[in-house]
Amino acid sequence: MMKQIFGKLPRKPSKSSQHEPNGDALNGSHLNGGTVNSHSSSSANSNQGKKTDPLASQAGLMLVSGIYEALPGFRDVPSTEKQILFLKKLNMCCVVFDFSDPTKNLREKDIKKQTLLELVNYISSVTSKFNELAVQEMTRMVSANLFRTFPSPSHDNKLLEIYDLEDEEPAMDPAWPHLQIVYELLLGFVVSPETDAKLAKRYMDHSFVLKLLDLFDSDDHRERDYLKTILHQIYGKFMVHRPFIRKVINNIFYRFIFETEKHNGIAELLEILGSIINGFALPLKEEHKLFLVRALIPLHKPKCASTYHQQLSYCITQFVEKDYKLADTVIRGLLKYWPVINSSKEVMFVGELEEVLEATQAAEFQRCVVPLFRQIGRCLNSSHFQVAERALFLWNNDHIRNLIIQNRSVILPIIFPALERNTSGHWNQAVQSFTLNVRKMFTDVDHMLFDECLSRFQEDELKEKEMQERRELTWKHLEDVVSSTTAASNEAVLVSRFVSSIAIAPATATSPTPMVGS
Repeated sequence: MMKQIFGKLPRKPSKSSQHEPNGDALNGSHLNGGTVNSHSSSSANSNQGKKTDPLASQAGLMLVSGIYEALPGFRDVPSTEKQILFLKKLNMCCVVFDFSDPTKNLREKDIKKQTLLELVNYISSVTSKFNELAVQEMTRMVSANLFRTFPSPSHDNKLLEIYDLEDEEPAMDPAWPHLQIVYELLLGFVVSPETDAKLAKRYMDHSFVLKLLDLFDSDDHRERDYLKTILHQIYGKFMVHRPFIRKVINNIFYRFIFETEKHNGIAELLEILGSIINGFALPLKEEHKLFLVRALIPLHKPKCASTYHQQLSYCITQFVEKDYKLADTVIRGLLKYWPVINSSKEVMFVGELEEVLEATQAAEFQRCVVPLFRQIGRCLNSSHFQVAERALFLWNNDHIRNLIIQNRSVILPIIFPALERNTSGHWNQAVQSFTLNVRKMFTDVDHMLFDECLSRFQEDELKEKEMQERRELTWKHLEDVVSSTTAASNEAVLVSRFVSSIAIAPATATSPTPMVGS
C-alpha cells in the first residue's frame, strides 16, 4: 500500500530541468545534458491526436527515469515481446538532438543511431502485419525527426540580384547521420509488404504528404534524393493520395515560376513526374493537358532553368509521345519562352526542340512550320557558333530531315537568306561547312526551288543595296544643306540620323529647308 502511495507522488525535478526550463523534456522525460529541438514536440504531434492505446504510455516508460539508455536488441527478447520493444525503440527515437555542437551528447547520439539501425533491420525482416499503433508510432517518430522549418536565406533582395545563388556551395545538414537512417526507415516501412496501405493512409495522410513535399526545398541534395524515392513509392502505394500529390506539385511549380524562382527541388519533382506521366492512361485527361500548358511549359521561363532542364525536357517529350496532337502546343510554347540573349539556354532549347520534333507527326509539323523555322533561321545566323551549329544539327536527324523535305516549299524560302549569309559571312568555319551541307541537300532534292529562292534572294539583296545607297545619298544631301545653312548663319545645328529616310526624302525633295533637330 505504501509503495502505491509513494508511486503516485510527483518526483522532484532534476537540477538540469530547473536550470533549463526549455530544455530536454519530451513526453514527460528528461535528457541529462542533452538538447531537444523546439520543433520536435509540435512536429511529432502534428499528424497525431487520432487514437491512443495503453501500449503507447508503456512505450514511453523507458525515458521516465531521466537516463537515455540503450534498449535490448530484438534478438535478446522473445517473439511475443518484439512488438512492444519495437514501440519502445520508436518512442526512444522521437528525441531529437541538437547537432549544431558536434561535441554535445555524443553517447546519446550514438545510442539513437544504433537504435535506428536496429529498427531498419527489424522492418526489413518482420513477417507479420504492422498494427495500427505501430503505424501511428512510426509516423510520429518520422514527423519528429524529419519535419522541420529550413532557415531562411540571409541575403536581402538586392544581394539576390547581384549574386547568383546557384554558384554557392549547397548547405549540408549536420544532423544527416541520423536523418539518413530515418529516411531509410521510412522508405523500408512504405515499401514493406507488411504495411497495410488502407491502415497506413490514416496516419500518412494529406498533412503528412504535404510536409514531406515541403522538404524538397532542402539544400542537401542527399535529402532530396531520398525524398524523391520515398514520394515515388508513396504515389505508387497510396492511390488515394495521387491527385493530392499532383496538385501540391502543381502549386509548387506555380509559386516557383510566378513568384520566387527559388526552389531547390524542382529537378527531383520533375523526375518523379516523368515517371508519373509515363504511366498516364490514354486518352489523356484534360487536367493532365492543362498541367502541361499551365505548369510544365512555363517552367522554361526562369533564369535557372538549366538546373532542371534535362528532367523538364523528358516530361515534355513524354506528353508528345503519349499524344502526338500536343506537338503543336509544345512547340509554340517553346517559341513563346525562347531566350533572347542567353546563348547557353538557347542551345538547350534547340536540343529539346529536336527531341520534340522527333516525336512530331507531319500534320502537327505543318501547323507550326512557319513560326518554327523563322526562329530556326535566326538561330542559323547567330553569332554564337554553338547556337548556329546546334540548329544545323537538326538536319542530321532522319525524321526531322524528312519532315523538312516534305515541306521544303514553305521552309526553304524562310531560311534561305540565313543559309546564304552563313556561307559567305559567318566567322566560324565549322558553321560555314555545315551550312554548305544543308545548302547542298536542298539543291539535290529540289534544284528548281533552290534556284528560285536564290534568284529571289539576289533580287532582295539588290533592292536592299539600292535602298541603302539612296539612304546614304539622302543623308549626304541633307548634310550638305545643313553645312551651307550653318555657314551662312554661323549657328551650330544638330542633325539627327534617327529620322527615317522615308520621312527625310520628301522633305528634301520639296523644300530647300532641311529637317533639323536642336
